[in-house]
Amino acid sequence: MKFGASMFFTDYSMAPAELAVALEQRGFDIVWAPEHSHIPVSRKTPFIMGGDLPKRYYDVMDPFVTLTAAAMATKTLKIGTGVCLIAQRDPIQTAKSVASIDQISGGRFVFGVGNGWNQDEMENHGTVFASRHKLARERIEAMKAIWTQSEAEYHGEFVNFDPMMTWPKPVQKPYPPILVGGAFPYSARRAVRYGDGWMPQVTEYAKAPLIELIPRFRQMAAENGRDPASLEISIGGQKPDVDLIRQYQDVGVNRVSCSLESDKASAILPILDQWAEIIRKVNG
Repeated sequence: MKFGASMFFTDYSMAPAELAVALEQRGFDIVWAPEHSHIPVSRKTPFIMGGDLPKRYYDVMDPFVTLTAAAMATKTLKIGTGVCLIAQRDPIQTAKSVASIDQISGGRFVFGVGNGWNQDEMENHGTVFASRHKLARERIEAMKAIWTQSEAEYHGEFVNFDPMMTWPKPVQKPYPPILVGGAFPYSARRAVRYGDGWMPQVTEYAKAPLIELIPRFRQMAAENGRDPASLEISIGGQKPDVDLIRQYQDVGVNRVSCSLESDKASAILPILDQWAEIIRKVNG
């Protein structure tokens, strides 16, 4: 079982390089950085986790900046967006950011993507909420073309460009793994269609544990011509529960990650030490 940790990096949290070093020292596999460009004062859609929106959502730094700092401070720790809101990002520029950070990190980048829940936020970017899923798919397909073709082109309903040349290309071939985040069944379908794995989301409506969803996802993959074993499953927002993690391990989950508060090292390091003990118990 692989283990990760996620933090909304802010100007008052533990610094990304400092956290990355601490994670690498304790046997973690990856550090995740979430994304929100901004949070509008208006709210057309409720917070997906229920309740009030935490302050860290307003304050979070850009993930490609924080993850670059994390990569430069470590040697083996993977770095991942958890998640990058591709429906709000230009695909040509994002493709360059992904390829650049994969180059800078020596091939350690994991591209966690999601389509977003905050209607007001994405509309500020010119994204129509109702068509965001098709837009996101086209942007992923367009980025794949950019990463794998010397003269890339893409022609869709929302994304359209003639042959272009852009470098660098990613270190990982054909491109960094794309893990699609979200709740079952919709994000699972998107993961099967254009992803390399799935990041199930625990929400107000999809409560933990998610044990029963894993076989259903594997079946969905097989029914759509994908090799179920080739699709990684990485579950976030997990509690330090050895028995539950072993249950996830038994059903074929590849990684579990904890969600850390945007806090300083004095508060975070004891939590990481607790998780380091869990890693030893689970993996021996």
